Amino acid sequence: MLLFPADVLRPRRVDGHFVGEADAARAAGCPVALIDHDAAARGDAAEAVARVPGDTTAVYRGWMLAGGRYAELDTALAARGVRLRTDAGQYRRAHELPGWYDALSGFTPTSLWTTGTDQRDFEIVRAELGSGPAVLRDYSKSMKHYWHEAAYIPDLADAARAWSVAERMVQLRGDDLVGGVVVRRYEAFTGAEARSWWINGTCRLVTAHPDTPHELPPEDLDLDKLRPAMAALALPFATVDLARRSDGTWRVVELGDGQVSDRPASTPPEELINALLQEGW
Repeated sequence: MLLFPADVLRPRRVDGHFVGEADAARAAGCPVALIDHDAAARGDAAEAVARVPGDTTAVYRGWMLAGGRYAELDTALAARGVRLRTDAGQYRRAHELPGWYDALSGFTPTSLWTTGTDQRDFEIVRAELGSGPAVLRDYSKSMKHYWHEAAYIPDLADAARAWSVAERMVQLRGDDLVGGVVVRRYEAFTGAEARSWWINGTCRLVTAHPDTPHELPPEDLDLDKLRPAMAALALPFATVDLARRSDGTWRVVELGDGQVSDRPASTPPEELINALLQEGW
């Protein structure tokens, strides 16, 4: 079964953003059920899944949830006899950078992080990385649309400037901030990102990134070296976003849980749904 968020104004219908995927699932003979995303996000998981039929396995395709909220959703569904293919631990491992960084450290910029937002902890991380440019984010998201204000540090050696950027990032993330502050060495990338979709450790689909849906991935995107690391992570459904570094090397920019990763408009919904169903899901 595939679970989709319900439309806020018409709760018996699928949220408009996911209608295409829900229609593709039904056309392929896969049952569809609705959850109340707003209820799940505010911590009322039992209400969120009240209309989900029981005694089956399920894959969620919907809006992002914090790790704790997803765990509550997992528990509420289990109480109805529904087992999510991605359990709470696997979701957090994909959704939060500390969960996947060690496995992919050879493919992604060097990163260190704090366990909160205390300035003293940030200073320890900053000092350990030394000098040079860096990019900030929290465990699950950056503020890249506020690049110079809350994401990019020109030189970590400038302690005052570095903390100013970190402080602004924390302020903008507000109550949505996850974990702590992640400091990543800056690498210069060229061109658009590509999004790869991994099911049970195997790449089943490569698409454009949702931010640049019409800039399709190049034919020379080689994922062979990444496969052992992704298999080792043991994630049922994940996405890996990659970008080409200025020296031509493809680098991992982000790993995310596939259930809450957006599909670019240039990829027909049937392609993603069929990739899932071909795995016997």
